[in-house]
Amino acid sequence: MRRLLLLSGVTLLAACEHPAPPTPPPRPALVMTVGAGTTQTPTVLVGEVHSRYESAQGFRVAGKIIERKVEVGSVVKKGQVLARLDASDAGLSLQAAQAEVRAAETDHTLAKAELERQRQLYQRKFISAAALDTYAARFDSTAAQVEQARAKAAVAGNQSGYTALTADRDGVITEIRAEPGQVVEAGEAVARVAVPGALEVAVAVPESRMNGVAVGTPAEVRLWASQAATYQGKVRELAPAADSATRTFQVRVTIPDADSAVRLGMTAGVRFYHQDSAGLLVPSAAVTQRDGHSVVWVVDPKTRQVRPQPVVVGEFREDGATITQGLNGGEQVVVAGVHALVPGQVVRPVVAAAP
Repeated sequence: MRRLLLLSGVTLLAACEHPAPPTPPPRPALVMTVGAGTTQTPTVLVGEVHSRYESAQGFRVAGKIIERKVEVGSVVKKGQVLARLDASDAGLSLQAAQAEVRAAETDHTLAKAELERQRQLYQRKFISAAALDTYAARFDSTAAQVEQARAKAAVAGNQSGYTALTADRDGVITEIRAEPGQVVEAGEAVARVAVPGALEVAVAVPESRMNGVAVGTPAEVRLWASQAATYQGKVRELAPAADSATRTFQVRVTIPDADSAVRLGMTAGVRFYHQDSAGLLVPSAAVTQRDGHSVVWVVDPKTRQVRPQPVVVGEFREDGATITQGLNGGEQVVVAGVHALVPGQVVRPVVAAAP
């Protein structure tokens, strides 16, 4: 009986033991293989097609527009009238200035005649030298008044001519900012004239991509409207200082071989080919901080275990981070979820799709 109870207890204890939990499968990890150096990685930015020579045209005097002779898209020649102001006030000012000239000339003629008479009297000893000097001073004063009146008349004549706005170069009207009946101030832009034959792309380059961009740097331009056509260009102008708001540098890329398909205002992609900093390019998400150092998680090809590999980051760019030290190329690095990894963890590598 005692033996039976002992066997029953052993059976109950064996029944109470839990089976060992199964080993969890390795977690999937998105990985990529570090490739060749990025010494010729191109920079691609978006810009807008502009004319190299364009200017905002405005009247040099204030007034009311009574006529506009061009429309957007009109082809104009140098000296062609674009718009006119009401010239009534300018005409009246010119007439007043011309009347002042005639009055000043009359006074000068009278002063000259008086001076001649006084000189004859002085020669006959009828007047003193001091009296003669008075008439000579009056003669000089009237001569100066004539010059002053003529200068005022010339200014008034110019003001009258400024009521006609003329094109300062051959080109095409790209913008109209005023209509007949509108009162404009002196210098206010009324129309914009651009030379369509000299085209270039204005593009804002971030500070991080300025390495290697200089005047003369070759570039490839591709229009968004026609992805099939590409144009070879080069940097013509580089802003000496960054924009205070966007922290970008304004760069002008000229297009010497532009054809009729390149039109003002089009959006274009600009691809710069230049010598970037040497290094290996990895996604920015692959780089993390561990114990105050930059690391990437490398997958062992045999054991599939991950380990943190200290690296030196050259620069962070829009397309990733460049690694200057710590990687030799050919390693598999984890590119997503690196903050959840621990050293020695076994993973199931999943190759990331190429960008």
